[in-house]
Amino acid sequence: MLKEQVLTYAYILLYIGLSSGQIFFNKWVLSSKEINFPYPLGLTLLHMVFSSVLCFVLTKVFKIMKVEEGMTTEIYATSVIPIGAMFAMTLWLGNTAYLYISVSFAQMLKAIMPVAVFILGVAAGLEVMSCRMLLIMSMISFGVLVASYGEINISWIGVVYQMGGVVGEALRLIFMEILVKRKGLKLNPISLMYYVSPCRHKVYASVVHIVLFYSAICLFIPWIFLEKSKMEAHGTWNFQPLVLTLNSLCTFALNLSVFLVISHTSALTIRVAGVVKDWVVVLLSALLFADTKLTVINLFGYGIAIAGVAAYNNLKLKKEASRASLDDSQHAQSVTLATSSTSDR
Repeated sequence: MLKEQVLTYAYILLYIGLSSGQIFFNKWVLSSKEINFPYPLGLTLLHMVFSSVLCFVLTKVFKIMKVEEGMTTEIYATSVIPIGAMFAMTLWLGNTAYLYISVSFAQMLKAIMPVAVFILGVAAGLEVMSCRMLLIMSMISFGVLVASYGEINISWIGVVYQMGGVVGEALRLIFMEILVKRKGLKLNPISLMYYVSPCRHKVYASVVHIVLFYSAICLFIPWIFLEKSKMEAHGTWNFQPLVLTLNSLCTFALNLSVFLVISHTSALTIRVAGVVKDWVVVLLSALLFADTKLTVINLFGYGIAIAGVAAYNNLKLKKEASRASLDDSQHAQSVTLATSSTSDR
């Protein structure tokens, strides 16, 4: 029991460390003069290709990870592809935001995530509007607005990019919830990256062209139009294979850490750990980056937003506990009925 608890906390700390480190790593790669690689779309494309190849090696060459069965053409086309597309958009826009705004301010804007998820969830029929939830959403929104008001060097271009990333992540979470709740298919990050990767060879023939087209549309074609010519014209950026490989490997390890935490606890734990991680990133960024200047208004507004996020997580925890209790009760009732039916015979 003690060993299991220690292992769980170790996984949580690993997630917080990898998530925080990846944010700083991406910021450094994109903005440092040493590497001179201000190409967020190219960096995201590199991450996706690296993860795709590594997933293929793990699942098909070494067969270390098992890919769940049950994938159909309809599920693939209506759920998995949108999830991958939204994931790519989130990383692309989020990484681009680091070129315009500080890491700490980007994390403050991410606090609006529950609001985006709730609004889209209501639209998709996954959430129910209530006065309590509306109050919590208002609290989070107000806190983010106050934090934004206190930002000294605000760039609205960076804000737009970051908010676009938030919407993309919210849509990804909605599609994942639909995939699990309505389609009944559970995918771990390895399986999900495997199914959305262009290197998957065992797919249904009718969707092969969709996979290739989707992969190109998501990242490659935008990269050709938006960054390829800039990279060729610039000509002075230093491509450092070791640094970029380590950066991609950290992204892959982060996805694995999310799976480890969820498998040992729950998705809610990830959200709570994410709040702790955000505070760590906000405070450390003030020490590591010169473009970060925290004000009292910043911290006050962010504190309000985080309090709202905590209330949201607490409400979701109660709902999940109530749902689990109801499921257990129904299961016990079905067992009792089955037992009495057998005894009658």
